[in-house]
Parts: sequence; structure tokens; C-alpha cells
Amino acid sequence: MALDRSTALVLKLMTAAYPDLGRTVTEASEARRLHALARFPEGPPMAGVREHTIAGSPDIPVRIYHPHTGRSPRPVLVYFHGGGFVLCGLDSHDGICRLLADGTGAVVVSVDYRRAPEHRFPAAVDDAYAAVRWVHRQAAELGADPARVAVAGDSAGGNLAAVACLLARERGTPPIAFQLLIYPVTDIMSTLPSRRENADGCFLTATHLRWFHEQYLTSPEEAAHPHASPLRAPSLADLPPALVVTAEYDPLRDEGEAYAARLAAAGVPAAVHRADGLFHGFFGMSAMLPAARATEHAACAALRAALVRDAPAVGEDGGPERWEASLPASDVRGTA
Repeated sequence: MALDRSTALVLKLMTAAYPDLGRTVTEASEARRLHALARFPEGPPMAGVREHTIAGSPDIPVRIYHPHTGRSPRPVLVYFHGGGFVLCGLDSHDGICRLLADGTGAVVVSVDYRRAPEHRFPAAVDDAYAAVRWVHRQAAELGADPARVAVAGDSAGGNLAAVACLLARERGTPPIAFQLLIYPVTDIMSTLPSRRENADGCFLTATHLRWFHEQYLTSPEEAAHPHASPLRAPSLADLPPALVVTAEYDPLRDEGEAYAARLAAAGVPAAVHRADGLFHGFFGMSAMLPAARATEHAACAALRAALVRDAPAVGEDGGPERWEASLPASDVRGTA
């Protein structure tokens, strides 16, 4: 593996801090306890951040970010965190959501979907789709434009974002303008080369993936369902345009790129941004991994191009120029 020295050091530190899933750590509760001890990347200040609960059966907690950048009504991005359908939550991905809100001028709604093994497939899928429908219906109350709703997610969250698009197509609503899939799980049964090439030593391992999938699925047969493995959907036509972010040293690399290729073959505008020299989990970590910054800028630029009307000029560093927002310049955090 040809990582530069600083990247290799970050990989070593992250691997040491991560629960030894599927080996010495087999219980989800213990995995979450250990994972919660980690420090997660911080993001830029927001004009406002608030907690909300989408009422339903079940209720779905969300965190809503209003950036200083952008003009109302803003586009809105529904974000699904990673964590193998088992770990992570609103706090672990707070920095990423702030980064995307600040970099696009969009309202970001981060979704605390139900996690496995307490709630197995398709519980997270149901929550993801319900959250996107709620955001579309409540867009005006969020200061957002219902015609400019996008979805995004990383890893397991990228899977949920992709599946939410499949469900929206199947059920005819809501309209989704764009999908940002960050090193997504697209085929739980994948045997593509990157699953072997990057099976160990790349932070996310084959053992981790096996453990995550055992927690998420009730039976192995469910892995073939398109709502668990969207790469196995019979058709990917008529889906929203997509940017798929992958990492060179990631077991999920090839299935993400295969998903983008199938989208393009089905007539869907789709692009791949491969982060060479990086590994799974890098997105949002540019403070520690400067090489991640180009990918973060590319993701924000793709979202702006797809969603932002009269988009602001891009500064020399690739970030959007800022202008004064109508929201109060305070970063208000409520209680979950």
C-alpha cells in the first residue's frame, strides 16, 4: 500500500481507536460504547442548528442545519450517516453535515434512523424513505425549496441514500434532484476485486463488513434484495443524477464505481470521484488529512451545480463565497 507518511499515521491511529468488530468485540452495545470514545471531526459554525422529531410509527429524530451561506429558499439535503447500519449517529456526523451545509448553502437534515441489530433490514430503509418524504412535504417550513431536495450519505448511509432514490422512483414520490453517495455499500454480496485487495489494513476490513452484515440482515437471502444491495436492482433508469465518491484503499471502492457505471449505462448522469491514496472514512477529515479537501470541495461543487440557483462564485480555494443570511448568526444546539 502506497500511502504517504502522514496518511499512514492517521490510518494507524484510526485503526487503533476503532472497535475490533467481529473478533474481540461482537456485541453491538459494546461496539457503540467503544466507538463513542472517539473524537469526531468538527465543522464550521452554522446560523442555526436544531433538533426535531419526525412524528410517526416510529418517530425519527433529525438534526437540522441552517448555514450562513445561501439564499432562501435554500435547497435541502437529507443526510444519512454511515456506521455499518449499527454504529454512529447525529453526533458522529455533525461535522460532515456542517461541512456540506456551509459548502453548498443548503439546509441539511441529518437522520437518526433505526440501527441494527435491534432493528434489522428494512427498518433503516423505511426510516430513510419516510425522512425524505417528510423533508419534501415540510420544505417550506424548513426555509427550503421542495423542488431542490437531494440525498446524501456515507458508507451504510450511502446505501440508504441510493435506496431512498429507488423507492422514490418506485412509488412516484418525492422528487429527488441529486444523490451524493460517499463510498457507499451497494452490494452486500460483492465479490469485486477491491473486497479482496483491501480486505485488511485499510481501516474498514472484510471482518468488519461481515459483522455489520450479520447485524443488519435477518437472513443471508435478504442480501440479494435491491433495497439491501441497490447494485442488484434490475434497472437503474430514471434515477436522480449522482456523484459517487470512492477511495483507492477501500474494500467498497469497486461496488461504488460499478453503481455509477450502471447508472450511466441506464442514462442517468453519474460521475465518480476516486480519492487516490485515501481510505474508507476519510470524508470530513481534511483537518487531519489534507488530501481529503479536494474531495470535499468536489462533493460541494457537485451539489451546488445541481441544486443552487444563481450559485455564488467559487473562491480560489474551491469554497463558495459567502453572503449574509437572514437567519440569526448563532449556533443553537437543542437537546435530542
